[in-house]
Amino acid sequence: MTYPTISHFIESLTGIFVPLPIQTFGFFIVLAFGLGGYFIYKSFLQLELNGVLKTITIDRKRQVRGLVVDYIFNGIMSFLVGYKILYIIKNYSLFTQVPQKILISSEGNFFLGLLFFIITSIYTYYANYHNKKFTNLHVKPSQLTWNFILVAAISGIIGAKLFAVFENIDYLLQDPISALLSFSGLTFYGGFIFGTIFVILYAKSNNIKVFDLSDVFAPSLILAYGVGRLGCHFSGDGDWGIIANANNKPIFFPDWLWGYKFPRNVIEFQGDGSGLPPFGELIEGCVGKYCYQLSHTVHPTSLYEAIFCIIAFIFLWNIRKYINKSGTVFCIYLIINGIERFLIEIIRVTEKYTILHSNSIFPYHIELTQAQIIAIIIIIIGCSGIIYLNKKTYEPIKE
Repeated sequence: MTYPTISHFIESLTGIFVPLPIQTFGFFIVLAFGLGGYFIYKSFLQLELNGVLKTITIDRKRQVRGLVVDYIFNGIMSFLVGYKILYIIKNYSLFTQVPQKILISSEGNFFLGLLFFIITSIYTYYANYHNKKFTNLHVKPSQLTWNFILVAAISGIIGAKLFAVFENIDYLLQDPISALLSFSGLTFYGGFIFGTIFVILYAKSNNIKVFDLSDVFAPSLILAYGVGRLGCHFSGDGDWGIIANANNKPIFFPDWLWGYKFPRNVIEFQGDGSGLPPFGELIEGCVGKYCYQLSHTVHPTSLYEAIFCIIAFIFLWNIRKYINKSGTVFCIYLIINGIERFLIEIIRVTEKYTILHSNSIFPYHIELTQAQIIAIIIIIIGCSGIIYLNKKTYEPIKE
């Protein structure tokens, strides 16, 4: 079954609809970052125990800079909470249905927001600044786990959304606010590229070697991606495959795994405008929002990816114990991820770009999606990385 919000999932279990402003896709994204953070923390601890990662020294200047950033961030967030809280309470029913519309509107209470800001500022000052002596601070890399997660989350979501928007320019032009601020429609490689850049910059600022860090992140990256794909599947966010031909179904495949209609999908799909199936059709007896399903069964590609990624996580998590060159696990991750994404794109519904036209010399017409092009690049990077690491000697990771 598809659950556009967590409230629909609770209703399916209990028969009681509890209005909550939590979309299913968003819930799985938070769960993905939480699980990823847990295993990143475990990897950090292991490398600290083996002496690969050393204690980080944070001088007075960096401490002050960090506290200023913390001060500003907490102040802004507290102001926004105060500004919006009464408006959310008064319009809770609408908030549970379209939280983005409530959050991005200009409606709110400025004076309550200001009060929240003042209280938070005073508390932050006395908790972190008042009578504080800034001496060199020594921290372990594992203590920075959630800092890394925050950096990866913010930069990754921005990158994922930007790539998704550029994949669907028509949607951006039709409804720019929804395209930019909706919680669905995130492109993995956009998040991966942006997240990687900013995490590397943060690691360098803390004198953590990139090769060591990459191996820490590799298993968690593919696990988080798989969990995120479960969010795509269970919310029905439009990230599905081509129409599934029942005649080609392997005998060992259950019907729901081969083809699915995504009933009550969160995007209320009614067709892609091309005039070709699948179309959207109303579910008999359903009233209210989210009453559409697909007219044809399609391949649940997000579910395929989730299953593959969880298996890949188990593989990477276990082989890391037997690899003694920093960076190798990450390179293997790149190869696995690239192969998986290239293959799944064959049966996904997404825009394709012509790479080569057929002619008398080359009789094949080649079309690839944006993700397939990037997948080929990261497979090449992964293979090249393994060759490079095997030629270059690094301090081994002791297990």
